[in-house]
Amino acid sequence: MATPLEIVRGISQVMANTHDGALDADGEPIKIGLKREEGHPINDARVMDGFGVKFEGDKLCIYYHAEVLLKDVYGKDFEGEIDQMITDIAAFLKKEYKKVTKSALTLTPVKDEEVQVLVQNTSRIRTWVQASKKFEIGGMGETEGKKAPSEDRLEDSFRKFLDQGGLGKRAKNDKRKE
Repeated sequence: MATPLEIVRGISQVMANTHDGALDADGEPIKIGLKREEGHPINDARVMDGFGVKFEGDKLCIYYHAEVLLKDVYGKDFEGEIDQMITDIAAFLKKEYKKVTKSALTLTPVKDEEVQVLVQNTSRIRTWVQASKKFEIGGMGETEGKKAPSEDRLEDSFRKFLDQGGLGKRAKNDKRKE
């Protein structure tokens, strides 16, 4: 069983291999399932989209961003399409993780949490979407959740320093009121 550090390193290696224009071992372009991979790279207008990940304890948050047309936003089930895109990205991550580490990665969507979608525009033409969805990473059981408040985590030496008055006595020329 992989340790949390090995899982994080494996996912990080997968992410390092997914930049736009990345090639696999055979010299073929890596197909993630993003919209930028459709069409001809020179003759067709390039669609700007991509994804990233963030670790939150035992959870992996997948972020997706893309330029979209307003007619797509107001079309049928836009949020469902974005959710499906993030699910496809998660499937790609699992597949590539298996290639890199020779072990399986388990990503299950967090219960009772939907995909977060934010659509913004800068003009009547240029519109983009930012979306995120959280997944629980299997095998990360020994990681901590949220940390305790900072006063519970103070080291003894720092606590003694604060008990002695912090930085010491005030200077003689300090005229501020306490």
